[in-house]
Amino acid sequence: MDFAVALWLVIGLVALVGGAELLVRGAARIALATGLSPLVVGLTVVALGTSAPELATSLGAALQGSPDIAVGNVLGSNIANVLLVLGIAALVAPLVVARQLIWLDAPLLVGIAGAVWLMSLDHRIGPIEGIALVLGAAAYTVLLVWMSRRGQGIAEAGDDLDDMPKRPLWFNLLLFVAGLALLVLGARWLVQSAVTIAQSLGVSELIIGLTVIAIGTSLPEIATSILAVARGQRDLAAGNVIGSCIFNLLLVLGATAAVAPDGVHISNAALHFDIPVMVATAVACLPIFFTGHYIARWEGGLFLGYYIAYVAYLLLANTHHAALETFSSVMLWFVIPLTALTLLVVVSHALRNPRNGAPR
Repeated sequence: MDFAVALWLVIGLVALVGGAELLVRGAARIALATGLSPLVVGLTVVALGTSAPELATSLGAALQGSPDIAVGNVLGSNIANVLLVLGIAALVAPLVVARQLIWLDAPLLVGIAGAVWLMSLDHRIGPIEGIALVLGAAAYTVLLVWMSRRGQGIAEAGDDLDDMPKRPLWFNLLLFVAGLALLVLGARWLVQSAVTIAQSLGVSELIIGLTVIAIGTSLPEIATSILAVARGQRDLAAGNVIGSCIFNLLLVLGATAAVAPDGVHISNAALHFDIPVMVATAVACLPIFFTGHYIARWEGGLFLGYYIAYVAYLLLANTHHAALETFSSVMLWFVIPLTALTLLVVVSHALRNPRNGAPR
């Protein structure tokens, strides 16, 4: 590995971590100053901010004639957000999930993911469909702010925003912008160096988009969510993940399809495997969010394990490894049914014995 490439990889990671810290501080204080709930700030301001690397990457890829990278980035980022980011964050500390996420945002994510799947059936998301998705992002943002102003956005009781020192609004905005700039630059440096490494290994553009770039552009969500959990702002962490997934589909994919001359091409591999996986991960949030209104550590571990299995499958398929058939059979006939049965038992138990209060 070239030393300069490795150095930029490290610099990008450091910039991401520093930017996430500034972003969380600024966003939490903006919530306090403007009267918005931390959940709504996580679903809008922070989610939009941490989706900026995905937006820049997908737009650039589409305009440069690399639609597989653009589509793979969006799909891979959503899969990584749910399985990787929520998984890691829940392993750090169980995540309390606000009722708004359960009854509004998570079902909305499932509906949007399904709509994108339907749009993709002709192997293309055209400019008109892209504009419709962008308008959906604007409508979603307006709805969240309206609900928060009417007091319908439900914040987590454990948030410690009231104990934070008061700062002028301009200072909080400066923190947020500085954090966002570091996040975008850090993601760009990290992704560019990671792509260089991946291309030297002969990996396809779609696989690069689904793994290397998706993980790289999801690092802001990872860093932001973990820091938010560490600071006790767990609504902001969960809201950031779900909000980022929604904006990835509505804003990032929509804007990319709208500005690309012929829209965004959807490959057979993306249509028949990666989009269904993306929809399935969105659906998986519903029973886990519903059971006790929080994500336990074992559920976070389950998400993380599935993400590792997903990446392993992509790598095995890309290299046409002999173990692919055995790996697929084990996942299809043993791991997935066992997980579904476990979630069914957990949901049934939650319906009979509703749990109250935050997890320990």
